[in-house]
Amino acid sequence: MPVPTAATFARLADLIAIPDAADRPTRSVVEAFTGKELATVPVGTAQDAKDAIARARVAQKEWATRPVAERAAIFHRYRDLVLENRDALMDMAQAETGKSRAAAQEEVLDISMTARHYARVAPKLLRPRRISGMLPGLTKTVVRYQPKGVVGVISPWNYPMTLAVSDAVAALLAGNAVVLKPDSQTPYCALACVDLLYQAGLPRDLFAVVPGPGSVVGTALVENTEYLMFTGSSATGQLLAEQAGRRLIGFSAELGGKNPMIVTAGANLREVTDAAVRACYSNSGQLCISIERIYVEESIAPEFTRMFGDRVRNMKLGAGYDFGIEMGSLVSEAQVKAVSSHVDDAVVKGATVVAGGKARPDLGPLFFEPTVLTGVPEDAECYRDETFGPLVSIYPVADVDEAIDRANDTEYGLNASVWAGTKAEGEAIAARIHAGTVNVDEGYAPAWGSTGAPMGGMGVSGVGRRHGDDGLLKYTEPQTIATTRILNLGGPRGLSPKVWAKIMPPFVKALQWIPGR
Repeated sequence: MPVPTAATFARLADLIAIPDAADRPTRSVVEAFTGKELATVPVGTAQDAKDAIARARVAQKEWATRPVAERAAIFHRYRDLVLENRDALMDMAQAETGKSRAAAQEEVLDISMTARHYARVAPKLLRPRRISGMLPGLTKTVVRYQPKGVVGVISPWNYPMTLAVSDAVAALLAGNAVVLKPDSQTPYCALACVDLLYQAGLPRDLFAVVPGPGSVVGTALVENTEYLMFTGSSATGQLLAEQAGRRLIGFSAELGGKNPMIVTAGANLREVTDAAVRACYSNSGQLCISIERIYVEESIAPEFTRMFGDRVRNMKLGAGYDFGIEMGSLVSEAQVKAVSSHVDDAVVKGATVVAGGKARPDLGPLFFEPTVLTGVPEDAECYRDETFGPLVSIYPVADVDEAIDRANDTEYGLNASVWAGTKAEGEAIAARIHAGTVNVDEGYAPAWGSTGAPMGGMGVSGVGRRHGDDGLLKYTEPQTIATTRILNLGGPRGLSPKVWAKIMPPFVKALQWIPGR
């Protein structure tokens, strides 16, 4: 198996922004498939984070003076390096997380697509923009975009490459520096990606990686940076939002989801069945935008349940650094316990297991079968709470209206999937769903992969957006520069204030006839 070598881990460890790392306490990093130690990582402190921020702030001042096209050239090179090193990156992603090869490839492709998109559009988005002034001909108004300064990024373990780097790409292109706190279980995934950024020409102090506890390093980031980007649980996001609010700094977050799928009577069930496997079990279901609730019209619910159950029971589950495995392991014992708890609780309260339902220690310490439930009662934990694992429940509904009502009956609002008889019907249903992204005839990939469109959550599923123009401009401070020409608002010299006051109202009223006013 192509597990990264000790030499690789040692080389990447040298990139950590912690001085005298060899003398620090360390944390073990294990291979998820086997539980064997891969390497150790030094545990950063609040002072390490503050020192990295101070160095980043110095580097950012020079970086912000560079032309945007010069910054963009680095990310075009980065995109190429990511694709050239895709096998090594996928190996690292699988080693630290236990995900399947296909899920690891999603990370590599997303990083390259995001880097390409923002490198291509950043020069235009950040260009000073002339707008209509207060008084046409007398006022010139220009909007400029100033970088925030140092951006703190706190990334999770489930997509430890793309969520560590893709948000940082936009922040860096906007002229900022970045200090990243990766998840303690997956630090080398982040370092492998940052290594390629340095190779592409990014100044090292401009992007620092400081591993360590969220309560320590994460707190130091929110207390000392000018903007915070977080991906993780809704509970942690709420806490960080409070901390950011006290400092009046910008904050953006993609948080949890209890994402629904709607299947109408006219849908092609064979296509739905195959796509639902991807939608529910990609990355072993450890994906904020994966599907956990499926609402199916009653007339087709038995057939769909049979077909989907058969397909899930026949999924290939296992450890493998190749594309032959459909689903890998979970990332930690805590995740295995969380999924087991939700399944056991639902069954005790009356739910039926259609497929899966058990841990698989015979395959490795962190494996759990892809699981399908029916008959889940409202008092079951998995009815409303996010599982964040390979567990999905099927709920028959009388009609489309009931499906939409139940899909929207949640505090979350991150992602949804719709399958109907026609594209037009699917799009009409999608427009009625309270979610930041909705995929018609797929699970999550088309909306996520549309890097030119905003992606994020409603309700407790998030604040702000990544991707799209908002995903870059949120890392800037818009600045309006208005220049008065010919005469100022006091009126022409020699004209009495009384006369000038009479002239102004009809003049302002006449502005409505000017195009664009």
